[in-house]
Amino acid sequence: MSSATSAGARPARWRAGVGRVVAGAALLAAVALLPWLSGIDPALTVLRARSADQDPTPAQLAAIREQLGLDEGPFRHLAHWLGGLPRGDAGTSWVSGEPVLPQVTTAFAVSVTLMLGALVVTIAVAALVSARTLYLGSRRRLRQERTGIGVAILAALPKFVLASLLATVCGVWLGWFPSSGWEGPGSMVLPALALGVPSGAMIGGLLDQSLPAALHEPWARTWYACGLSPGYIARHALRRTLAGVLPQLLPTVVALVGGAVAVEKIFNIPGLGRLALDAAIAQDLPPLQTATLVLVLLGVAAGLLIQALRRALLGPALRDGALPALHSPALPRRHSTRWVAGCCLLALLILVVAGLLRDPLHVDTAARLLPPSAVHPLGTDALGRDLLARLGHGALRTAGVALAVTAVNTITGLLVGMAGRVSAGMTEVMSTLPAVLAGLLTTAVTGPSVWGAACAVCVVGWTPYAAQAAALFEQERASSHVLASISLGAGRMHLLRHHLLPAVLPAVRRNALLRLPTTVLVLASLGFLGLGEQPPTPEWGRLLSENQPYVELAPWTVLGPACALVLLSVLAVSAMASEGNRD
Repeated sequence: MSSATSAGARPARWRAGVGRVVAGAALLAAVALLPWLSGIDPALTVLRARSADQDPTPAQLAAIREQLGLDEGPFRHLAHWLGGLPRGDAGTSWVSGEPVLPQVTTAFAVSVTLMLGALVVTIAVAALVSARTLYLGSRRRLRQERTGIGVAILAALPKFVLASLLATVCGVWLGWFPSSGWEGPGSMVLPALALGVPSGAMIGGLLDQSLPAALHEPWARTWYACGLSPGYIARHALRRTLAGVLPQLLPTVVALVGGAVAVEKIFNIPGLGRLALDAAIAQDLPPLQTATLVLVLLGVAAGLLIQALRRALLGPALRDGALPALHSPALPRRHSTRWVAGCCLLALLILVVAGLLRDPLHVDTAARLLPPSAVHPLGTDALGRDLLARLGHGALRTAGVALAVTAVNTITGLLVGMAGRVSAGMTEVMSTLPAVLAGLLTTAVTGPSVWGAACAVCVVGWTPYAAQAAALFEQERASSHVLASISLGAGRMHLLRHHLLPAVLPAVRRNALLRLPTTVLVLASLGFLGLGEQPPTPEWGRLLSENQPYVELAPWTVLGPACALVLLSVLAVSAMASEGNRD
């Protein structure tokens, strides 16, 4: 049986490899087309990047086109750039005229160091989140299922707002760590915390929900009855559940190398994300293409490593189709979840209704950055606009777009995940693509709008769900009850409806709810860069982005929208928990 399984695995490996090559080539081709897709003369953009005060003349533009070979078209340039890579030549920057490879290498080293620091924080926070369930479950004392409200609060924390607070409090006020620059190990602490705490809460929440099923398996009950130590049982339960959660590290942590642009800007870190963003805005193709290639290679390498770790954790049972199915025990949930859901819903309704009664566009320069008062319950922003009004008028638009994008990403992730290892290459490549770069590519075609930003998030936002669904589908297909159903003549649709989807959907749905605030913030970051929702339209994420520079002077400007995001996340998680309690 093992020889037949290995023979069947070889075509899957080849298909996964082909998927990586095709996805990487398509991404590089799309990046090469960016200046031509945007409809803006690349020569004009490059000239303005070199000298913003200089008025372009036709002669200067013609000289730049000839110098850069822009008249030859994007694919000729792409072929020339690819031809230089085997010689270690990634070209020279169109803006600075300096070699690209040293810039990208230095930025990559900084970003990988930051990613490793964020990974340590992520693992530590995930361990703290799941420690209680692991401790009680290994001792057969797990009596209630956790609601996950605390996890939802931590996962909903905006990373750039958390970064600003850490830089202000721990860097400027207390002087514990450097608040800016990249000068040594101490410079990594605050940005790693800003990136790792929300990511760790998300990973820990998913792990915490999977542990009761592993601790309720027959082997765990038998081992406990035989007197084996709780620590030994806990280690094996953790090994069993980590295989399903481990793929989330790829889109959650590895993507920080290219996607931590806002945090890198706040702490003035010269990372790969900032380099790629600056190059994309200036349409400086050589560094942008090189940074994209590095991200693609990193995603593939990390995907292969995580896949190898998963198979080592699951052992021969995955190969031989002998995995026991993980089914969560029917633990009672706390009735307080209904009260929490009701309180969050009531608080959001009060904020929205009170805000809708006010004018969100009224500017009063004499009332700039006023603290909360009876006249302005949430204070005012830098233009004197009432924050409660802007919060209320942006609620439906914020929640509606975020829910639509999350639904599309979840369905796409499930469909891609069903393909298993065939789609693994595409998931690995796309998981490291920064949403900002996807936004630049999509808005070059659609123009800056909220739906253009939504399309950009949909381009890359499905990868966490695809990685999770593919891992869970693979484990479920290798379970003994599915093999028994197949031996009894069950077809694909029967297996999908009665075995695979019921086992995968709850975990993917919870992942989507935990990532809902992240979707709002990604849409906001695109709008802040001029790629999404345009001012003065009120939108929660945009309120955070616009008021982030005033965190130290007027913290109430970000407190309102940040609390609204937390309320939305807690409402979603507690509503799902209370629904499960009714079932």
